[in-house]
Amino acid sequence: MPTSSPTLSKLALHGGSKVRTKPFPPYKTIGDEEKTAVDQVMDSGILSRFLGCWHDDFYGGPQVQAFEQAWAKHFQVKHAISVNSATSALYAAIGAIGIEPGDEVVVSPYTMSASATAPLVYGAIPIFADIEPDYFCLDPASVEANITSRTKAIVVVDIFGLPYDRDAINDLAQKHGLKVIEDCAQAPGAYHQGKAAGTLADIGIYSLNYHKHIHTGEGGVLVTDDDVLAERLRLIRNHAEAVVDGKPENDYGDLAGLVGFNYRMTEIEAAIGQEQLKKLDGLIQVRQDNVAYLTEKLQEIPCLTPAATRPGCTHAYYQHPILFDAEVAGVHRNTFVQAVQAELAPIELREAEGVKVNVGYVKPLYWQSLYQTRQAFGKGGYPWSAYPESKVSYERGLCPITEKLHLETMIHHELMRPGLSQEDLDDVVTAFSKVWENRHALKESNDGQ
Repeated sequence: MPTSSPTLSKLALHGGSKVRTKPFPPYKTIGDEEKTAVDQVMDSGILSRFLGCWHDDFYGGPQVQAFEQAWAKHFQVKHAISVNSATSALYAAIGAIGIEPGDEVVVSPYTMSASATAPLVYGAIPIFADIEPDYFCLDPASVEANITSRTKAIVVVDIFGLPYDRDAINDLAQKHGLKVIEDCAQAPGAYHQGKAAGTLADIGIYSLNYHKHIHTGEGGVLVTDDDVLAERLRLIRNHAEAVVDGKPENDYGDLAGLVGFNYRMTEIEAAIGQEQLKKLDGLIQVRQDNVAYLTEKLQEIPCLTPAATRPGCTHAYYQHPILFDAEVAGVHRNTFVQAVQAELAPIELREAEGVKVNVGYVKPLYWQSLYQTRQAFGKGGYPWSAYPESKVSYERGLCPITEKLHLETMIHHELMRPGLSQEDLDDVVTAFSKVWENRHALKESNDGQ
C-alpha cells in the first residue's frame, strides 16, 4: 500500500489535493443494436398490441412475446411474463398467489420499499424479519420466528446481487405451507448451485429500471414454472376482470375474484430488452472481475471487509457492499466515508447524486412513517386497524442486525461497474487507502470539535 506519495499527504477534506477530479465514466449499455431494434418497431407501426379482453392479442404483440420467450430460455424457466416495472411485478405476484386481507407476509426491512408494501395493496400485513449479518438477505432463523398462523408468504430479496438462502427459506416455506416470492431486481445473472437467481422460488421478479444491470428504461419480468401462477400473473397484468368471462374453460382454478391492472410492457421496451439480454452475461462477468480486483486491494486496509459470497452461489454485484470496523479505524464510519467521498468525483451523467460511495443503504423500512403511523389506506389505519389480532411491531430495535448495518457498519458503492478501467478502480483504492493512512487526522479533527 502506498504511503509516501504526495497524493496521500493531506486529506482533501482538510484542504489537500483530491485523488480524482475527473468524473467516472457513465454506465451505458445501450448501443447500435438497441437503436436498430427500436427503428424496426417504429417502422412496423406497432408500438403496443395488447387488448384488455379475451383475444389473441391478450398476450401482447410480437416483440413482447419474443422477449418473454428469450427471457424464459435464458433463465431456463417455463414462463416469463413482462410488465412495466418490477414494482408492478411484486404487486402482481402477491395477487397471483392469493394473498387476502388480514394475511401476513414476511418481508425484508433492508430493500426498496415496494418489496414490503406489495402485501398492503391486497390488505395484507407486512411482517419484518431481520437479515443476515454477512450476506444481508433474510435470515432464515428470524423468518421462522416471525411465522404465525396468519402467515401466507415470504418475500425474499437477493440484495446487492446475492441469492437468498434458498435451501433454508424454501424448506421453511414447505414446512409451513407458504409461498415464496423472490425479488431478484438486483441479481440477474447470479446463480445458486447452478440455478439462476430469480428462478429459486414460486415466483421470481426482475427489474429493467434504467439503473439496473440491463434495462429498458422502465420494465420488469416475472418468472415461474407453475402454469396456474403464470396465467394468473398474465391476467393481473392485463385487466383480469374484463377477460375472465370470455376465457374458455381451463385448469387455472377460480379466476372470478381476480382484479387486473394495466402493467403491460410496450413493443419498444420489449425490443430493447431482447438486445439487452444478450449482453447480460458479459456485463456480470466484468462486475465480478472488477470486484475481485477491488477486494484484493481493499483487504489490505484493516478496517474494511469486502462482503462475502454465500457458498455455492455467484454474485451479480448490483452494488459492492463493504463492512466497516470503527474500533480498528478509530473513527466513525460516517466520518471515514465522508473523507473518501471528498477524494473522488461523481459519475458522469449522475453528477447531482454526488460521489457514489455511501453509508448504510436504505433506512430500515419499518422506520418509515407509513409503518410508524400505520396509515396505508385512509386515515383509519387500514389494514392494521381491521385486524388487531395480528400482533405486529414496528418499533426501533425490531431488527438489530439491520439497524447496526445501517447506522454503523455498512458501506456500499457503485464504482465497480462495466466501463471503468483499472486506472479508475485504482483511484477508488487510493482514496480508501489515503483516508486509512490519515485516519488519525480525522480523529483529531473530531476531537477538536
